[in-house]
Amino acid sequence: MSPAGCPHVSSFKVDNWKQNLRVIYQCFVWSGSAETRKRKAKSCICHMCGAHLNRLHSCLYCVFFACFAKKHIHEHAKSKRHNLAIDLLYGGIYCFMCQDYIYDKDMEQIAKEEQRKAWKMQGMPHYTALVISPRQHSTGEKYSTWEPTKRELELLRHNPKRRRITSNCTIGLRGLINLGNTCFMNCIVQALTHTPLLRDFFLSDRHKCEMQSNSCLVCEMSQLFQEFYSGHRSPHIPFRLLHLVWTHARHLAGYEQQDAHEFLIAALDVLHRHCKDDNGKKANNPNHCNCIIDQIFTGGLQSDVTCQVCHGVSTTIDPFWDISLDLPGSSTPFWPLSPGGDGSALNGESHATGATTLTDCLRRFTRPEHLGSSAKIKCSGCHSYQESTKQLTMKKLPIVACFHLKRFEHSAKLRRKITTYVSFPLELDMTPFMASSKESRMNGQYQLAVDPFNNDNKYSLFAVVNHQGTLESGHYTTFIRQHKDQWFKCDDAIITKASIKDVLDSEG
Repeated sequence: MSPAGCPHVSSFKVDNWKQNLRVIYQCFVWSGSAETRKRKAKSCICHMCGAHLNRLHSCLYCVFFACFAKKHIHEHAKSKRHNLAIDLLYGGIYCFMCQDYIYDKDMEQIAKEEQRKAWKMQGMPHYTALVISPRQHSTGEKYSTWEPTKRELELLRHNPKRRRITSNCTIGLRGLINLGNTCFMNCIVQALTHTPLLRDFFLSDRHKCEMQSNSCLVCEMSQLFQEFYSGHRSPHIPFRLLHLVWTHARHLAGYEQQDAHEFLIAALDVLHRHCKDDNGKKANNPNHCNCIIDQIFTGGLQSDVTCQVCHGVSTTIDPFWDISLDLPGSSTPFWPLSPGGDGSALNGESHATGATTLTDCLRRFTRPEHLGSSAKIKCSGCHSYQESTKQLTMKKLPIVACFHLKRFEHSAKLRRKITTYVSFPLELDMTPFMASSKESRMNGQYQLAVDPFNNDNKYSLFAVVNHQGTLESGHYTTFIRQHKDQWFKCDDAIITKASIKDVLDSEG
């Protein structure tokens, strides 16, 4: 589908199309009155198999209801050449020529108006009332903060028991509609919405916006968190988020397949810029920024360049949001690493099958590298160009560590995906890769006594992004941790229960 939208809508927009669409929404989708709900219950059955369920759709050109799951509506569209149908549960419009749900501004406006009317008839408040702070929305409605009345305060005092999250609670789990090759965005959004500190920040309404709310990505993320934790079970349609991403990260605009890692970095960058607080205070992180993104995701990477002649060391520290790791099988030389003494047993990884581990990749990343005669640098001690070695270590760890496995290789000779399996643990100790641990290394091997009770550098896994397919054509999904031992697979609009084995066996 082109950025201009579906080109097949124009054939529907003739004569009294607006009134016809309103009637369909009133009678068969939103059904505000008891009479229309009865009519919908009696008449909305598949005209081919008689079923009520299986994602019932109605043809927009004639009175015909049919199943989407069993492709009965597809058969009707093909035989009658009626290209548009409406989902009778969610109100989305599907184009059989584009083979996707479509967005049209005029149709969307009618859908919203009829939905509001139906809710009003049923005595339901508008959904944006979930927003806590007073702010203007695109609907033109303003909501103020809730203040309990005397009667409500009295009830709260007499009923001290509060609702709490139980082990089988599904609040926070919500699917995301794919808007046309947007799985790269959906998988990262799922990971971000389940990042504990980011969730706490947005649900406590900490963002104070100084921009226009319709152009601020942080405001949209705040709204997204409200939607995710509202308790609604229907999939969310992140069209505003997609529009803002296109606006602020032009290189991601369009409907072609994009890279999830690239989207993560672009999203963090835009969020960082939109919630930056220029109050003069320097934060205690390598980016010297006190925004919530830097507080959570920013770490410090130490680079030590050692002169091979005088052994003088030049040290620089750079901020990072993620760590990109080379894999065996890439054109970058991946040094053979001995399985002994690498701390992988401690990190819950196994070399029994000969598989590469995340610890292997981190050891490769932090191993001294000889720069060679073609990359001589000027030594501040010798005052001349000398050969040197370079070593990367972690000076400061972020609260949330993002590891990017470089599966997509782009070089002058080839473009391909590296499918090497990399095992990763549920608990990861980063102590061996710290700058403070460097002195404990001897000849690239670790001679380090690890304190099992020291949790300063330990991480718990809570999200894994996966890519299936090839470099040219593929699909992204995410595993997210809902509770301590409960995992779910997020595949766009579909969320299913997953086992820990499913997560650890996946191609992260």
